[in-house]
Amino acid sequence: MMRRVLIAAGVAGLACGGLWASGIAARAAEALGASSAPDFALAGELTQGGWARGSAPAGTRISFAGKDVPVAPDGRFFIAFDRDAPGKPVLSATLAGGRVVERELTIAPRAWQIEHIPIGPKPGTPPNPEYQKRREGELAQINAARRTDHPVEGWRQKFIWPVHGRLSGRFGSQRIYNGTPGSYHSGMDIATGASGTPFVAPADGVVILAAESPFSLEGRLLMIDHGMGLNSAFLHCSKLAVKVGDVVRQGQYIGNIGMTGRATGPHLHWSIKWRDARLDPSLFAGAMPGK
Repeated sequence: MMRRVLIAAGVAGLACGGLWASGIAARAAEALGASSAPDFALAGELTQGGWARGSAPAGTRISFAGKDVPVAPDGRFFIAFDRDAPGKPVLSATLAGGRVVERELTIAPRAWQIEHIPIGPKPGTPPNPEYQKRREGELAQINAARRTDHPVEGWRQKFIWPVHGRLSGRFGSQRIYNGTPGSYHSGMDIATGASGTPFVAPADGVVILAAESPFSLEGRLLMIDHGMGLNSAFLHCSKLAVKVGDVVRQGQYIGNIGMTGRATGPHLHWSIKWRDARLDPSLFAGAMPGK
């Protein structure tokens, strides 16, 4: 359920249930001038793997967990919380007059799907030099794509599911092998029962990677920048319908489901990241329709 945090208010408060930060509101109102201070608020999924959109008075600089956050010309900004985010990250605002106000956000923990396996992890074969060189090049392309940031507005939108189907893998799920944690699942797997099913863009954006030559793990990989450091990745595609630099709109056809790369069956793996934080797509798109 979306929660709203009132950080500072001017003439009118926000008529919405949620968490009220009265202490910081008083300090911000004092700094801004109580009679004219506009609302300074945050709303979203304040939980591990979640996100929030905020609004700030003109001229405000925002930082979150010690790092600067860009603010749009209309005062809107975006932050998000990793799957393993700590419970009390600090949101800081430097007001136009230089006054700094801070708020500890309460990030709710999640009960992840954890499977305990009473045996050790299977020993892997050390990668050969050829594979290692190939993989380093693939990761370099992925990391370079994620460093790009376009002035697009998808981050403002309510996301939609790229395709409807059975959720065959859930974000955050993890296996523990005889006490040794395996890697957790970083996205949502959507299976339609067949390869070739078309899928669409969950929000507006710009294509930042379109791997026509399948990567070793991800297969044909498509990545979209939604702006403000937020991006989506779509793995194992059988076909890509867009290329790097293309501007895409929410609901636009962008590719087809497949099982390229390391996949045991046809499905779409959809993952979302904000900066280095891995996020839960279901907290952006809501419940799968019909499920």
